[in-house]
Amino acid sequence: MLPAKIVFWTSLFIIFYSYIGYGILLWLLLKLRSFFASSRSANLQSADFEPEVTLLIAAFNESSFIVKKIENSLGLDYPEGKLKFLFVADGSSDNTVELIQQYPQIELHYKPERQGKSMAINRVMPFVTTGIVVFSDANTLLNKDAIKQLVKHYADPKVGAVAGEKVVDAGEGAGGIAGAGEGLYWKYESFLKKLDARFYSVVGAAGELFSIRTALFEPVDRSVLLDDFLISMKICKRGYRVMYEPGAFATEAPSFSLKEEQKRKIRISAGGWQSVFMLKELLNIFKYGRLSFQYISHRVLRWVVCPWLLPALFIANWFLLFANDPLYNLFFWAQVAFYAAAFAGWLFTQINIKVKLLYVPYYFVFMNVALYLGFIRFMKKSQTVLWDKAKRSNE
Repeated sequence: MLPAKIVFWTSLFIIFYSYIGYGILLWLLLKLRSFFASSRSANLQSADFEPEVTLLIAAFNESSFIVKKIENSLGLDYPEGKLKFLFVADGSSDNTVELIQQYPQIELHYKPERQGKSMAINRVMPFVTTGIVVFSDANTLLNKDAIKQLVKHYADPKVGAVAGEKVVDAGEGAGGIAGAGEGLYWKYESFLKKLDARFYSVVGAAGELFSIRTALFEPVDRSVLLDDFLISMKICKRGYRVMYEPGAFATEAPSFSLKEEQKRKIRISAGGWQSVFMLKELLNIFKYGRLSFQYISHRVLRWVVCPWLLPALFIANWFLLFANDPLYNLFFWAQVAFYAAAFAGWLFTQINIKVKLLYVPYYFVFMNVALYLGFIRFMKKSQTVLWDKAKRSNE
């Protein structure tokens, strides 16, 4: 029984630490730091710091939403003449390009050949002439003072990038069901990012809304699936901090259906596996210190370790039932109940019924299944950078 106990307790500890314990540990470390260095500030900020900024949008076949995105972008609150708009729509086969061309305020770049978002960004970055560039997905809407909230952090020369917040507008119907669990997940992620930024640095930014110092941009390989994550992490590797600004947020609708959400999650999961291998140097905690600690705790364990420990925990627990120990019996049936709740959540989604109690177990299992499928795609190299975008509930 000893091997089973070792597997059980090791798996349980790492899973708990990855999803819950890391946040608790960061909170405690920050409390200790504030106690011993109460006057220390997280980073310099200045609401009066308003440099020239470029808002860069990569759009592919976004004709159903691009006008809303343009109007939202032009309505952002930032000093006149200091905010430039650069849209790239490579490969679009609908009328996205024609719609963008109706707005003379926007600098449009277009070529018929479609090579993926990474290559499109690489191609147009040399045209950015401002010190700060803000990236935002074409299917999101920004709050009015998002740019101001992001750039105030750049008054600190140690800040190389600033991540905004992603907000999922769950809505109603199938899209609402698909997005309910995702919305809860991103609320928890936002909480962790706040702690990450206060401790040292956010470990990776999401493409919905993030910004960087233009001079720190490094072109990404055309095979990269998560360009936003790689761009921000490369800046971290160079010794700069990535801050988090919840006052700048991008709102997007959830996927239209579970099938669309699954398609998106598998692609992201494949990109997560790829990113861990491409950033393997960051596993060296002796070289990267706090950044390595945060990266392993927040990303590596959750993306590439815990998916394998979940079945290991269950199987080891099953063997330990024969020890007739009430504690192991309790853990086993708790796992059975959790996975049963996840399955029930899946059944209810098929008939468009929302049961809030089931959101967490359902989405937890949903994410980890996507990680398994993403791993298969990564190993088979079958995940193309030219993915079909997931249909949103507002399209």
